[in-house]
Amino acid sequence: MKLFLSLALSGTLFLAPGPSAVAQQAPSPYRTDLIKDGAITAGFTALSFTGLYLVQQKSGLTDAELAALDRNDVPKIDRFAAGKYSESAQLISDVLCYPTFLVAPGLLALNPNVRGRYGQVLGLYLQTMLAADAAFTMTVGNVYRYRPYLYGPEGGGRRSGKIATNSFFAGHVAHTGAATFFAAKVFHDFNPDSPARPYVWGAAALLPAAVGYYRIEAGKHFLTDVMVGYAVGATAGIVVPQLHKVAGRAGVSVVPLQGVNINGHSYSGLSFTKQL
Repeated sequence: MKLFLSLALSGTLFLAPGPSAVAQQAPSPYRTDLIKDGAITAGFTALSFTGLYLVQQKSGLTDAELAALDRNDVPKIDRFAAGKYSESAQLISDVLCYPTFLVAPGLLALNPNVRGRYGQVLGLYLQTMLAADAAFTMTVGNVYRYRPYLYGPEGGGRRSGKIATNSFFAGHVAHTGAATFFAAKVFHDFNPDSPARPYVWGAAALLPAAVGYYRIEAGKHFLTDVMVGYAVGATAGIVVPQLHKVAGRAGVSVVPLQGVNINGHSYSGLSFTKQL
């Protein structure tokens, strides 16, 4: 995932719309603020680098620790993956994952409604991906879970490497899911009447699932690692744009409350609500 920031910046330069596209901007369903969103993005960036630092401080397993591993200690839901190892499956997962970082925003640039607000969309995309990355690096930097391939004879020198304890959770799946679900969410919001929306959502859901399958086959992650990664990525991809949505948002409302509870005691206070 170290490649993400450079890929995102490269995509920004390569896919930026020309003057004619900017001149005819479509109405945006999102509201962004340069200072607030810049601060949030900077915060996610700081968390990502902090998590990456923690990952670098981790140590691998000793020969004695490797010899003591028992696949029967793995929860039943994950046990089928213990001992798996495949370099070809790992390559496929990389090929499916990394290009998505550019392809997802690139496809959005082809949509006329999105293209007029592409700078705003790219800012939200970067914030989304960094949110997923911060969750991933901070988790994997603090959680030690052995990779499935450690429970088998293969892996060579990787068996004692630092990344051997980075099984939880699946970063490839989280980042791919964040990219594809973001693209589907933005397309959905900019094209509310498009008949293509179900197919866009379907593609967005299938790609990270495919990445997860090959990560399991590669012996990199257990099923539960993939499930959590999928949930984190999909949540980031949907929630970040939704929190910036203009339509249907009335800001924060404050309403005074008072009454009597079931025990006969009176109460009073304030109710804060925010519609997403």
